[in-house]
Amino acid sequence: MGSFSIWHWLIVLLIVVMVFGTKKLKNIGSDLGGAVKGFKDGMKDGSTADGAAPPPSGQVASSAAVDKSTIDVEAKRKA
Repeated sequence: MGSFSIWHWLIVLLIVVMVFGTKKLKNIGSDLGGAVKGFKDGMKDGSTADGAAPPPSGQVASSAAVDKSTIDVEAKRKA
């Protein structure tokens, strides 16, 4: 009972495929692969030689680029 043989692993694999289905397992595999690729790209971008990181895509880099339709929450609290 020390280690599992190849037959044990094949039975476990068969049960997993029967429970989740091949389409679900394919989606999980592609999501996992995309996450690993994104992590590797992030690590590669983080180790740039010039040390200047680009600003995050969801944030404004400077106050001059602020849209006129944005609401200043702190100004409402002060008034």
